[in-house]
Amino acid sequence: AREWKFVRTLRKMARTSDKPDAELVGLVNGATAEAAEALVSKLTLREKASLCSGASFWNLQSIKRLGLTGPNVSDGPHGVRRDLGSSHLGLDGSAPATCFPCACTLASSWDPTLAMLVGEALGRECLALGVSVLLGPGVNIKRHPLCGRNFEYFSEDPLLAGEFAASFVKGVQSQGVGTSIKHFAANNQEANRMTIDTQVDERTLREIYLPAFEAAVTRSQPWTVMCAYNRLNGQQCSEHDWLNNTLLRGEWGFEGLLLTDWGAIANRVKGLLAGIDLEMPSSAGVNDARIAAAVRSGALEEGVLDRAAARVVSLYLKSDAAKAAHASKEEGKEMHARHHALARRAAAESAVLLKNDGQLLPLGAGSGRVALIGGFATAPRYQGSGSSKVNSHTLDRPLDALRAAVEGGGGALVYAAGYEPGHAALDDALIDEAVAAASGADAAIILAGLPDEFESEGFDRSHMRLPEQMDRLIAAVAAAQPRCVVVLSNGSPVLMPWLGGVPAVLETYLSGQAGALALADLLFGAACPSGKLAETFPAAAEDCASHAHFASNPRRLVYREGLHVGYRHFLTQGVQPVFPFGHGLSYTSFEYGPLSPSESAIAISDPAAASVLTLTLELRNAGSCDGSEVVQLYVASSRRSGGVHRPARELRAFRKVWLPRGESKTVRLDLDARAFAFYDTRAGGWRVEGGEYELVASASSEDVRSRAVVSVSSEGAAAPHEGAVAANPPYVEATDEVLGQMGLQVQPERSVRPFDRRTTVGEMGEEAGCCGKCLYSMLICGMPKATNPIEHRLRLEMTRTLPLEILFNFANGGAGCVVLPDWLLRGLLCCFNTCPF
Repeated sequence: AREWKFVRTLRKMARTSDKPDAELVGLVNGATAEAAEALVSKLTLREKASLCSGASFWNLQSIKRLGLTGPNVSDGPHGVRRDLGSSHLGLDGSAPATCFPCACTLASSWDPTLAMLVGEALGRECLALGVSVLLGPGVNIKRHPLCGRNFEYFSEDPLLAGEFAASFVKGVQSQGVGTSIKHFAANNQEANRMTIDTQVDERTLREIYLPAFEAAVTRSQPWTVMCAYNRLNGQQCSEHDWLNNTLLRGEWGFEGLLLTDWGAIANRVKGLLAGIDLEMPSSAGVNDARIAAAVRSGALEEGVLDRAAARVVSLYLKSDAAKAAHASKEEGKEMHARHHALARRAAAESAVLLKNDGQLLPLGAGSGRVALIGGFATAPRYQGSGSSKVNSHTLDRPLDALRAAVEGGGGALVYAAGYEPGHAALDDALIDEAVAAASGADAAIILAGLPDEFESEGFDRSHMRLPEQMDRLIAAVAAAQPRCVVVLSNGSPVLMPWLGGVPAVLETYLSGQAGALALADLLFGAACPSGKLAETFPAAAEDCASHAHFASNPRRLVYREGLHVGYRHFLTQGVQPVFPFGHGLSYTSFEYGPLSPSESAIAISDPAAASVLTLTLELRNAGSCDGSEVVQLYVASSRRSGGVHRPARELRAFRKVWLPRGESKTVRLDLDARAFAFYDTRAGGWRVEGGEYELVASASSEDVRSRAVVSVSSEGAAAPHEGAVAANPPYVEATDEVLGQMGLQVQPERSVRPFDRRTTVGEMGEEAGCCGKCLYSMLICGMPKATNPIEHRLRLEMTRTLPLEILFNFANGGAGCVVLPDWLLRGLLCCFNTCPF
């Protein structure tokens, strides 16, 4: 048959090469659609419906009579978490793999090429472990620093997040392995993520929360996109026709498969109509039967099902070709060694030197007696918790790496714990021991940050503080030892009440399994820090414009801050952060020349034009060592009154440049039309407002080094109109009236009563009287306790916020058969809605 000849040809091509090449990957991506459609035409209605849901937690359905074997998917994104079946979330039972730096770390490198290299390595490990799709990257915007999953996301800025997302996807998929960009869309908190209705005006969506997804889709075509749990402006993301069909597939041209987050489906038939091809995990055939019944009744056109099934089969064929290509490869210890070296490089290039008074760092080889303080020295915090947690095949300890560096230079290292790494409970004796070690040394290195239990998938942080024990430890050691360096390991910004008494602070974020070696390189001068913050470090959580409307309501959340996310708010409102977006010091220094635009005046007729202006500047390494600098280009409208409301300035381009000491280089930055555009909700498209724009070359969002001004005219239909200005008034916190002008009609919060299929387990326990409390207690008490305490807490939070219908789906899918029939759910709801107690 034609389709099998196609697959055999791919296999033959693959076996002639030791690794998947560009020609093979291009052929797979371009030709599978025809073969998939031919295969789908041979399937029965029941078989087609079965392809629209998983076979298990991590595998897709197989159709044995046609030789279709369901691929395996695996959590990521900073490592392959290939589940071995001993833990529900795989936290305690996943295959060993390389744990690379988390997204929060990698984005701080400001080097998309590095993200591509990490992606390529992850793709190779996926092939070695039999994984067809890596469930990542997470590209949601860091709306607030307390989001518990911020460590999995790249940035608060959509341009930076989009550059990394596109490069990461391209890297993984170059190896013949798929990716799944997530969570689509506006999933910016963990609290009540399964039920929250996120209400966002379209301009804010288009300019802040969607561009990273758009960049990944239009530039790298991920094999899959994962829809989010939440509602968006009243519609479940899994049933959102505009989001999935009109925007993703229509405007952006997405060609791949759209799948749910695990348990994100609400109504399966509505989901299929809204473009959701694949429900994960299995519902034990319950939803498959609903799809088939809808086709038979005429409620669902079979053509809709055929298109979804064809997309799923296309994924199978791509996976089959990749497995064939990898069949002759033998990569084990050698591959892991290469990837460990890459993880070390990535960690070193992503670390951010926040403070270095008196040029304390680098300490240098002859550092004498060094006191290393902190429980993270023996039990490092190197990755986040939750579904992304990787079982690293090796792990370097800071104690070992730093001792080797100090003793290799003829010095001596003494160690004091300072705190217990698991919880960092108050313990004055450990502080006293640390102070004694530091006072007798020539310098002190304190390892601090957030223990595992402070940030994870499933719950948000309640504050920005470090554990009290760590704050007290740092203050005490700094008072005893003026040559004190604080090294932070955390997934998102923290408060630093001791900052004024500490000369040097190095932010390493969550640096992966080789982070300890990278840390030694940085502290002792083998590597020069070049990382820049991909997020703002505020002085207080309350300083963020989104704070009053972050995790503040279990059922509805209105993004009243609009465009004022991260540095856009801090610059526009003049709020001073502790460290601004884009900040990062170096052991060398850089001089910026004048910023020169290719033209002083430009005319833009097409807001989608790829290149409208080129800027150049001369960058010189004026310091004493080789190093890298990130040149950041921000655009600001000079028309501050009477025009469309905009933040003070916005990142529109950047480039990371490596320079030997004493050398110079011309840096080129290109701007497209979107760099000057805003989204006009009344016209339904991107518009460019004419006027003067200031272009700012900076070392951070606040550290301006060079400026230029360009005059922009907007031709023809692209010119903004009076309605556009009226629809974009100035605001700090948008009222319902202002949001109405911007096209968003704020919808009322949904009432908990009457109870329905989307009522959560926790709401039932709180609102359904004694009967509800009994049901809640039975579920919690009957849940097996995980050996990993973080996984146990994640399970508790997930169960509490789980809608009842998803609880039934999970139970049925986990059992592999229907153990909780739908009539039971309907009966429970009837009982709870009529029960007087």
